[in-house]
Amino acid sequence: MTKILMVCLGNICRSPLAEGILKSKLPKSDFIVDSAGTGNYHVGDLPDKRSIQVAEKYGLDITNQRGRQFTVLDFDNFDLIYVMDESNYQNVIKLARNQDDVDKVNFILNEIYPNQNHSVPDPYTGGIQGFENTFKMLDEACNEIAFKLKNNK
Repeated sequence: MTKILMVCLGNICRSPLAEGILKSKLPKSDFIVDSAGTGNYHVGDLPDKRSIQVAEKYGLDITNQRGRQFTVLDFDNFDLIYVMDESNYQNVIKLARNQDDVDKVNFILNEIYPNQNHSVPDPYTGGIQGFENTFKMLDEACNEIAFKLKNNK
């Protein structure tokens, strides 16, 4: 069983979308996908209503997700940890205990733009179009992740 964690700041916009998208592309029997935020602002909250709306537009239901904060135990519980931006990366790496922990962490967009560390813009303060753009970026990255994971099985 391969376990993948998606991480953004509050765990209500980008990482819930990434979780829902990747879950839809992988067999549940072989993969677990979850998400978390580096901040504790939205622990226990539903994803942002705009994330829910965009996910629904593409046939995904993310309303069973609840915000949670990334912890050091996530390094033990997950094989791959994808972050959305430089700030998320730095916050996650600060909790790393060793090089094995660090090696699990990567920028999600490195899957389509290798070693460029591009950020998925946080759509929180904008309108619905930002969420649409975020979905499309994450969908492209998750296609690549799913392809690689399924072909490594």
